[in-house]
Amino acid sequence: MSAETIHGSCVLLGAAGVVLRGASGAGKSRLGDDLVARVRRLGGYAAHVADDRLVLSVRGGRLVAGPPAGLAGLWEVRGEGIQQVDHAPDAVVRLLVDLVAEKDMPRLPEAGEASTCLKGVMLARLAVPAPAPEGSVERVLAHLAGDLRFLAPGGPRNAPAPGRSGEG
Repeated sequence: MSAETIHGSCVLLGAAGVVLRGASGAGKSRLGDDLVARVRRLGGYAAHVADDRLVLSVRGGRLVAGPPAGLAGLWEVRGEGIQQVDHAPDAVVRLLVDLVAEKDMPRLPEAGEASTCLKGVMLARLAVPAPAPEGSVERVLAHLAGDLRFLAPGGPRNAPAPGRSGEG
């Protein structure tokens, strides 16, 4: 299957690539930047991969996202312009986050909306209101909790099970 360029952004959180899709101005760049900053503050590995446009390809049955030629390491910061950022060359995509106008979000999503197929690869999908509201970072990280448990203090042995706060 050939590579395809789409409108969107991608970040790498631990080993999980997260593709962010949405209309222009929906908050893809900001949410991606906030995700990278949060994971780094927690002591985990996080990197920007691609902003505004990304190249999707399938390798070994996995969806891989990377930047188009000439855009590697460039990230838009609203009000500040295009910035040079540390970046990863690509990421295996584990989650697709669609930023959707709040008026278009269903109150009770159908069960099939929790996953989607992109270039023949099934992916977990999360819809968040656009522009991404407070709490969107936590929602994305909660979806990846199984993959990102190493972010908890003390590593995976001390991490709470997905869906639990670890407080008690």
